[in-house]
Amino acid sequence: MPVTHTNERPGTRAVLRHYHMSASKARLVLDLVRGRDVTSAQEILAGTPREAASVVAKVLASAVANAVNNDGQVQEELYIASAFADEGATAKRFRPRARGRAGRIRKRSCHVTIIVARMGERELARLRAARDTDGASRSRRVAGSRRRADQQSHAHKREVVREEAAAEAAAAGEQAQLEGEASAALDATDLDAGAATEADAWATVSSDAEPAIDATDDEPTPATPVVDESGEETTH
Repeated sequence: MPVTHTNERPGTRAVLRHYHMSASKARLVLDLVRGRDVTSAQEILAGTPREAASVVAKVLASAVANAVNNDGQVQEELYIASAFADEGATAKRFRPRARGRAGRIRKRSCHVTIIVARMGERELARLRAARDTDGASRSRRVAGSRRRADQQSHAHKREVVREEAAAEAAAAGEQAQLEGEASAALDATDLDAGAATEADAWATVSSDAEPAIDATDDEPTPATPVVDESGEETTH
C-alpha cells in the first residue's frame, strides 16, 4: 500500500541538496519569491545582490524545466507554490584558542526545495489583465520617451545650426575687420609715399630757384679813404 504524505504539495519540484550555505541565508531570499509567478520571481532574483539569489534562481529554473518538459505545463502560467530551505549536515571544525582551548567552527549546509504549480483561472485572468495594462503603459512610456528624444534631438540640431551661423557671422566680421585694417594700412602707406614725393619735389624746386653765388662776391671790398673837414683822412 503506497504511503500518503500529508505534507506533500501539488506541483513540480526541484531540490538542491547539501549546498554549503546556512539555511537562514537561503530563507531570506526564498521569502522574496514565495507565492509569486515565475516571471516576477526571476526578475526579483536577478536584481537581488545576495549569493543565495543565484542558487535559488538555478533551482527555480530547474523546477520550471521539469514542469514544462515532464508535466506539459506552460511557463507563463506557473507560480511558486512552495519554497523552503532545510538544514543539512553540519561539519564541525576546531580552531586553537588561548590557554589551550579550542574554538568550534560549524560549516553548515542546507537543502533548497522549490515547488511550482499552475495558477488558477482567476489568478491567470488577473495576471493577463495586469500584463496587458503594463504592456500598454510600457508602450505609452516608450512612445513618450522616443518623442522626447526626438524633440531633444531636433532642439540640439537647431542649437548646432544657430551656433554654426553665429560662428560664421563672427568669422565674417573678423575677416571684414582685417580687410578694413589692411586697407587703412595701405592708404596710410600711400599717403606717406605721396608726402615723401611732394617733399622731394619741393626740395628740387627750391634748389633750382636759389641764385648762383659768384666767387668774386666773397672777396672783401677795398676801403675808400674819405677826408673830413678837419683835414684828417678816414677810411670807410
